[in-house]
Amino acid sequence: MARTRLISDHDVFKQVLSLLLQDGEKSVTFSAISAATGLAPPTLVQRYGSCAEMISTAIAQAWDELDALAEAATLNATTQSKGLPGLLKALTGSIDAGALLTLSQRRPDLTARASAWRNQVEQAIAARLEVSAKAKDTAAMIFAAWQCRMLWSNAGGKGFRLGELIKRLG
Repeated sequence: MARTRLISDHDVFKQVLSLLLQDGEKSVTFSAISAATGLAPPTLVQRYGSCAEMISTAIAQAWDELDALAEAATLNATTQSKGLPGLLKALTGSIDAGALLTLSQRRPDLTARASAWRNQVEQAIAARLEVSAKAKDTAAMIFAAWQCRMLWSNAGGKGFRLGELIKRLG
């Protein structure tokens, strides 16, 4: 009879992602995750097979969470009538998409997930712009500016006002 899992895969993957973002891929070992979760290294090996598989699955789960956040934000932004600024605010969750993209770059399947997420968000942005031939291009520019602002805000300062950019491009 199999034992009940006391720590879910989701919680293990949160720890993996946390270590990845803090100290890089080399810091993620079965012993490090064991120390963070309390699970024995052999249990982690049994669940995930290898560190590489555990890391890839953790990153894929983070993309799943961003996909769900984007879907919910897309539905909620239309019902709350906060438009584009409301959508972007709702998409700013606990997972940093820029950092996640960096972690995904050496894995083609995860890079494809990142691209699909970007397309999903750009479509949601375009849907909130005035209907025009340039809505898709404008959405791509707003997405790039939003992500750049999030990336650089960690280095200090808020920089430009995204709302002003939206008004100028819209």
